[in-house]
Amino acid sequence: MKALKHFCTITKHRHKVVAHCFKAGIGWQGLFHDLSKYTPAEFLAGAKYYQGNRSPNEKERELFGYSSAWLHHKGRNRHHFEYWTDYNPATKQIRPVKMPTKYVIEMFCDRVAASKIYQGKKYTDKHPLEYFLKGKPTRVIHTESSDLLEKLLTMLSEKGESETFGFIKKMQKK
Repeated sequence: MKALKHFCTITKHRHKVVAHCFKAGIGWQGLFHDLSKYTPAEFLAGAKYYQGNRSPNEKERELFGYSSAWLHHKGRNRHHFEYWTDYNPATKQIRPVKMPTKYVIEMFCDRVAASKIYQGKKYTDKHPLEYFLKGKPTRVIHTESSDLLEKLLTMLSEKGESETFGFIKKMQKK
């Protein structure tokens, strides 16, 4: 039963992201969003740790100190800022790399969809920004990528979906 619920949750989320990606002008990219969640490496852990109100990765992380499903996922999905880290040749340390705009846009679509799925009827356009700001102090993301995402989430919070997706489409044409 948990496997079916997990399947329904990730599929509902994915369909919302795809719809948002079409609104944002990156529909083709959206069609490939999160397909790795259906692979055994991610799906089996997701079903096992499914709770319905948050990511199963959080439960797996609580139990083991890491999430094997998340490590698999972030390494295959470029809309996650964690994908965009590399060694800095000067410092010999892992540092964030600026994300291409199309992946920041997909990350925006992903965060909005996740908020809608997990908040349900309580969702407002402020939720994605609130969630972003809560984690901002500890997030390791390139400054320009973070600033763009925050700008889009703030616009969503203040002006709504229609105006924000319209802005995103125009932004890409420049």
